Amino acid sequence: MKDEELQISIFDSTSDSTMYEHRLSLDKLKDELSKFGLTSNQSKVYIFLGKYGSKTAPEVCKSLKLPRTETYHLLTSLQNKGVVSATFQHPIRFSAVPLDKAIWVLVNAEKERVNTLEKQEGNITDLWNTIPEFAATNVIKVDKFQMLQGINQINSKIKEMAGSTKKNFFVLGSEKDYLKFYHSDFFELVDNSEIDLKLLTAPSEKIMYVFDEINRDKVKKMSGEIQDNLCFITKDNEEILFFIKNASQVSQQMTAIWTDAASMVYSMNILFSQIWAKSKNIHL
Repeated sequence: MKDEELQISIFDSTSDSTMYEHRLSLDKLKDELSKFGLTSNQSKVYIFLGKYGSKTAPEVCKSLKLPRTETYHLLTSLQNKGVVSATFQHPIRFSAVPLDKAIWVLVNAEKERVNTLEKQEGNITDLWNTIPEFAATNVIKVDKFQMLQGINQINSKIKEMAGSTKKNFFVLGSEKDYLKFYHSDFFELVDNSEIDLKLLTAPSEKIMYVFDEINRDKVKKMSGEIQDNLCFITKDNEEILFFIKNASQVSQQMTAIWTDAASMVYSMNILFSQIWAKSKNIHL
């Protein structure tokens, strides 16, 4: 099979093609690269150069059936990101940086971006404070909610809740949920003597290490009758984060709702208290 035919087969293969299994892997790889900040077409160009070697811009344009102007923009953006290099020869040939190095470059660029944003926080706050408040002084409290989708957005909200806890912090979740919580390091924010911390779960022996640094009086094992898809967090009897799709639903992207609606918080606290009363200490 000629090189050009092979390229077309992989990137434009149909379900009855012998190369279709590679197309499925390619689509999955594009999804994974999107987590590192690459667009669909940027990923496509990077994969193409990585798998077929150095190419000129017209070759990329023709093989991937991309508009000429967009192709040059994509190659330039990938160079700026540090994942594609170019030669000085004419015509210019473009090559993909090895995947491990490309991931390292993208991750470190994101870290630098976050560090820069953190340094700019003070300046933005100062600018914000230079603008006077125009809202009415006597504002009636209205229940609010936020829809959160994806592990990063949810973890950020959990850390915000944990870091501002003053009275109590109650968590009910599955074994998989607690593994997610453990790796997000939010336990460190709430595990102190001044906060009423209560954790309900149904752990197996293999994940007991999750609670090694937690006072075991604060952890109870709930009945196996409680479904794995139930997961929520309440804070100070004022806020609740309720998971619609949690870590136990592996085929779904995690989705949660945060609200300060008093009736919802009150109802879930009652549910938590009833399950807590019927549950056993983790060490029994």
